[in-house]
Amino acid sequence: MLIVRPRKSPAPRGMKPLEFLGSSRDDLRAMPAAIRHSIGLELLRVRFGAEPSSFKPMPTVGTGAYEIRVRDVSGAYRAI
Repeated sequence: MLIVRPRKSPAPRGMKPLEFLGSSRDDLRAMPAAIRHSIGLELLRVRFGAEPSSFKPMPTVGTGAYEIRVRDVSGAYRAI
Protein backbone atom coordinates (compact mmCIF):
# COMPACT_ATOMS: atom_id res chain seq x y z
CA MET A 1 0.00 0.00 0.00
CA LEU A 2 1.24 3.47 -0.88
CA ILE A 3 0.96 6.05 1.91
CA VAL A 4 1.75 9.73 1.44
CA ARG A 5 1.10 12.72 3.68
CA PRO A 6 1.66 16.47 3.54
CA ARG A 7 5.30 17.44 3.98
CA LYS A 8 6.34 20.11 6.47
CA SER A 9 8.69 21.92 4.08
CA PRO A 10 7.25 24.52 1.73
CA ALA A 11 5.75 23.59 -1.64
CA PRO A 12 5.41 25.80 -4.72
CA ARG A 13 2.80 28.53 -4.35
CA GLY A 14 -0.74 27.17 -4.49
CA MET A 15 0.40 23.56 -4.13
CA LYS A 16 0.14 21.50 -0.95
CA PRO A 17 3.36 19.73 0.10
CA LEU A 18 3.63 15.95 -0.14
CA GLU A 19 5.74 13.39 1.74
CA PHE A 20 6.20 9.69 0.98
CA LEU A 21 6.22 7.53 4.13
CA GLY A 22 8.19 4.34 4.69
CA SER A 23 8.59 2.33 1.50
CA SER A 24 5.76 4.14 -0.31
CA ARG A 25 8.03 5.75 -2.93
CA ASP A 26 9.60 2.37 -3.75
CA ASP A 27 6.11 0.81 -3.76
CA LEU A 28 4.97 3.39 -6.31
CA ARG A 29 8.05 2.83 -8.46
CA ALA A 30 7.31 -0.92 -8.51
CA MET A 31 3.86 -0.32 -10.05
CA PRO A 32 3.26 -0.42 -13.82
CA ALA A 33 4.10 2.83 -15.64
CA ALA A 34 0.47 3.61 -16.55
CA ILE A 35 -0.57 3.19 -12.90
CA ARG A 36 2.30 5.39 -11.67
CA HIS A 37 1.21 8.06 -14.13
CA SER A 38 -2.45 7.86 -13.06
CA ILE A 39 -1.62 7.98 -9.34
CA GLY A 40 0.77 10.86 -9.99
CA LEU A 41 -1.99 12.83 -11.70
CA GLU A 42 -4.38 12.10 -8.83
CA LEU A 43 -1.78 13.23 -6.27
CA LEU A 44 -1.25 16.41 -8.29
CA ARG A 45 -5.01 17.09 -8.20
CA VAL A 46 -4.97 16.70 -4.40
CA ARG A 47 -1.92 18.94 -4.06
CA PHE A 48 -3.81 21.71 -5.87
CA GLY A 49 -6.84 21.29 -3.60
CA ALA A 50 -9.12 19.17 -5.82
CA GLU A 51 -10.53 15.76 -4.99
CA PRO A 52 -9.18 12.65 -6.71
CA SER A 53 -11.27 11.21 -9.55
CA SER A 54 -11.89 7.87 -7.80
CA PHE A 55 -11.48 7.85 -4.04
CA LYS A 56 -12.89 6.87 -0.69
CA PRO A 57 -12.58 9.19 2.33
CA MET A 58 -10.50 7.63 5.13
CA PRO A 59 -11.47 9.57 8.30
CA THR A 60 -10.07 6.80 10.52
CA VAL A 61 -6.61 7.52 9.03
CA GLY A 62 -6.93 11.27 9.49
CA THR A 63 -8.84 14.37 8.50
CA GLY A 64 -8.66 14.89 4.75
CA ALA A 65 -7.17 11.42 4.10
CA TYR A 66 -8.25 9.71 0.87
CA GLU A 67 -7.81 6.25 -0.54
CA ILE A 68 -7.06 6.92 -4.21
CA ARG A 69 -8.13 4.03 -6.45
CA VAL A 70 -6.75 3.28 -9.92
CA ARG A 71 -7.61 0.26 -12.10
CA ASP A 72 -6.27 -1.15 -15.34
CA VAL A 73 -6.10 -4.57 -17.02
CA SER A 74 -3.38 -5.71 -14.60
CA GLY A 75 -5.52 -5.05 -11.51
CA ALA A 76 -6.51 -2.45 -8.93
CA TYR A 77 -4.05 -0.20 -7.12
CA ARG A 78 -4.53 2.09 -4.15
CA ALA A 79 -2.75 4.99 -2.49
CA ILE A 80 -3.65 6.67 0.81
